[in-house]
Amino acid sequence: MSAILPVYARCDLMFDHGKGSYLYTKDGQEYLDFASGIAVNCLGHSHPALVEAMQDQAAKLWHVSNLYQIDGLEELAQKLTDNSFAEKIFLCNSGAEAVECGIKMVRKYHHSNGNKHKYRIITFEGCFHGRTLATISASQKPKVMEGFEPAADGFDVVPFNDLEAVKNAITENTGGILLEPIIGEGGIKAISQEFMQGVRTLCDKHGLLLFLDEIQTGISRTGKFFAYEHYGVEPDILSSAKGIGGGFPVGACLATDEASKGMTAGTHGSTYGSNPMAVRIANTVIDIVTQKQFLTHVNAMGHYLRKKLDDLVEKYPSIFIEPRGIGLLAGIQVNEKNLGFDSREFVQRLRGKHLLTVAAGENVVRIFPPLNVLESEIDLAIEKIEFLCKELV
Repeated sequence: MSAILPVYARCDLMFDHGKGSYLYTKDGQEYLDFASGIAVNCLGHSHPALVEAMQDQAAKLWHVSNLYQIDGLEELAQKLTDNSFAEKIFLCNSGAEAVECGIKMVRKYHHSNGNKHKYRIITFEGCFHGRTLATISASQKPKVMEGFEPAADGFDVVPFNDLEAVKNAITENTGGILLEPIIGEGGIKAISQEFMQGVRTLCDKHGLLLFLDEIQTGISRTGKFFAYEHYGVEPDILSSAKGIGGGFPVGACLATDEASKGMTAGTHGSTYGSNPMAVRIANTVIDIVTQKQFLTHVNAMGHYLRKKLDDLVEKYPSIFIEPRGIGLLAGIQVNEKNLGFDSREFVQRLRGKHLLTVAAGENVVRIFPPLNVLESEIDLAIEKIEFLCKELV
């Protein structure tokens, strides 16, 4: 019997090494990786710049306490603020930690303004913010909440993309609104322009903080450094992770000076957050993904992938319902009724074709290639999907 806690339904597949968009088993089988560690490996596997940065830093210093100054941290903070709305950052180890920091920031902001009663946060059905008690309480999805009740107090869940429901949920105790610009786990559903701008207006009107969860959408995955840039609004707080470390555990909470004013010395912290290795690698990733030519490539590949997915839907209407997403945060909804099986089974069958993807809600297959993916690799992925479609037809 395994000594590993059985919380993952792992498939019977183990990888030995990776290169670019490909993963390899010990016996040399090649898999095209369009899962990217669920939008984590933004530069693919074994990127030369990341390998060099890690090897160099490993010979110097891995970890010191935040009692001391961290070499490169100010530089990283400046890069993140220069490329976003933010004026302050907090570096941590994961997306859930970044969201936790933002939740605390919302509460502390109102507390510091003398409004201790404004602690509640409006969240949305279908969202996913992490696996801690606070973050599962924020989403209150039955499949992640069951057995961990009661939910932590302070969250009011309303329907996605429903501005009227948001208006009705605002009370004197509301302190902020937390949402994903594109719901990832729930099915790659983008928030409408009207809704996002409406939420920003409501926050301004009622003195609330707009908190965006961009753990999956951030770090250039949608063709913008952060997805909020597509909507013409700016948040007060933003959580980031996944791509920011290119595969190394790094998370960040970004905020304006105003929103973060309550977070003073001793109010928050992290033992491993801001460690020299994480800082070095994150600096390297940000240097690459913020280059103009890199974003141009992401947008070109995003448009190319979308056209290919559009063609698949048109060619196989009995298998697919619609493509979803923005940029290289893509998905395609499968028709469970016609197929007789769901997106998880579809992902499993693609794995049999040596293509790695990820299942999401509403029978969506998530397609997250590395941001430096090649056109020929997108062609190969589509070829593998189409080969499965021909078998099913």
